[in-house]
Amino acid sequence: MKIEIKKTKMDIILEILCLTMLIGAAFYMLIRWHSIPDKIPMHYDWNGNIDRWGGKIELLILPVMTWLMYLFLSAVEHFPRVWNTGVSVTEDNQTRVYRTLKYLLKTMKVIVVFDFSLMTFFSLMQKDLPGWFTLFILVLVFGDLFYWIVKLVRIK
Repeated sequence: MKIEIKKTKMDIILEILCLTMLIGAAFYMLIRWHSIPDKIPMHYDWNGNIDRWGGKIELLILPVMTWLMYLFLSAVEHFPRVWNTGVSVTEDNQTRVYRTLKYLLKTMKVIVVFDFSLMTFFSLMQKDLPGWFTLFILVLVFGDLFYWIVKLVRIK
């Protein structure tokens, strides 16, 4: 039996948001490429301070990784049968369970793209990340997981 999860307006909004950030970060890098110095920040500590510098070409790793994660999560969305739901899936709750998990994947995709796009921008600008950045991203990730898992467990 094929599982059909219809697209919603929120699905479209989240995809547009991801693609806007992905394309924006790539475009910004492209237009700044010739003005980027040879050494740029490549790693940050917990407080957002630069703790490793690298060559300009290493900067390409960030958008490539971001696109790969985006594409991987997008591919996973299309195969709900392989998702570990954590709850019993029945004929009655199947649509709600898979819709909830799809939202979890989509919102996590937005958070990942947001995180890596911001790191790309800060590296391009050769600036430390804000001190709150790591904690903020962790709260977003775990808050998002917690929210959708609670919704999932409440589905009968």
